[in-house]
Amino acid sequence: MKILAVDVGTGTQDILLFDSDKEIENCYKLVLPSPTVMLAQQIRAATRQGTGVLLHGVLMGGGPCAWAARDHVQAGYPLWVTPDAARTFDDDLSRVAAMGATIVNDDEAAALNDQVVRLRLGDFDYGAIAAAFARFGVDLDHNLDAIAIAVFDHGNAPPGVSDRLFRFEYIERCISQRNSLASFAFPADRVPEIMTRLQAAARLARAARPDLPALLMDTAPAAVLGALEDPRVAQTRPAIVANIGNFHCLAFRLGPATGDPLGGIEGVFEHHTGEITPPQLEVYLRRLAHGDLTHTEIFDSNGHGAAMFANYVIPLDFLSVTGPRRNFLHGSTLQPYLATPFGDMMLAGSFGLIRVCAHLIPAWTETIEAALAGQGGKALW
Repeated sequence: MKILAVDVGTGTQDILLFDSDKEIENCYKLVLPSPTVMLAQQIRAATRQGTGVLLHGVLMGGGPCAWAARDHVQAGYPLWVTPDAARTFDDDLSRVAAMGATIVNDDEAAALNDQVVRLRLGDFDYGAIAAAFARFGVDLDHNLDAIAIAVFDHGNAPPGVSDRLFRFEYIERCISQRNSLASFAFPADRVPEIMTRLQAAARLARAARPDLPALLMDTAPAAVLGALEDPRVAQTRPAIVANIGNFHCLAFRLGPATGDPLGGIEGVFEHHTGEITPPQLEVYLRRLAHGDLTHTEIFDSNGHGAAMFANYVIPLDFLSVTGPRRNFLHGSTLQPYLATPFGDMMLAGSFGLIRVCAHLIPAWTETIEAALAGQGGKALW
């Protein structure tokens, strides 16, 4: 069984080609610039050339590409954006127009002259990934069983509703409906309508490979789930596991996994990494362990929010950290353990995607779990 798992972050996209016939350490991996970083580079190149830019495609992750688009307009050069692409910058298209972009429909976009730089937006580029593997003799087009993609999604908040609050209410609702890290993962045809970035990635996966099942998941829970593949993390409960990403920091308090091996969530909070200091994060983690962390203190400090599902005290004897900014707590008195599932922290989200495939697709459970347990063979591609 072969699964293409792609964890799309702000800085990198971390790609694992899982093969149940191989030892996990021998599976092929790529850590590449994220789609938003690549798009930002292309927009900035057009700015240097003094050329107008047309952005089309679908909603994707913002950040670097949004900053590049803003700078392009501020430099005095035209920027045209189709509606689906424009939602990358804001769900409210009037706000995209207010930043200086011109919203155009498909016919208007097609009528623009050939001197315009046309750039396609999207979090998942199957063709580029397949071509990269093909250069090394790996044929994805005829040797793949599924696609799994993780992206961070604020969701499509109604007018007047905070994006931060909307996302955290979604997180809390997922856990309340099913106390499991798997509650953040969906088959492509079951992605909630409000999660528009996940929906867009699902459409790209189905358009590229309509013959394959696709699974979508939020990045932060995927990384935490992947961290549990580290034997020390897996064997320690209660525990707090935090994913410290470039933009967002999410921490789960995990108690006994009764019934569901991916369950036992006793508390959670999410904040913006750039809005907190290491001492602040230590305080939040201690209060998560103490059981008295409040939504208000996280939200009022420009975070997303917090929810406690158990209010008893657990010792903060074990804090596991993963994510590209895992050194944020370097030197902390909490002495964080840096999770390295299968020896590779950067692939934590991708490993989490593989684990959730085993959990959500019963026909694959035995095969995937055997491979993750180190019972895979050593077959070549």
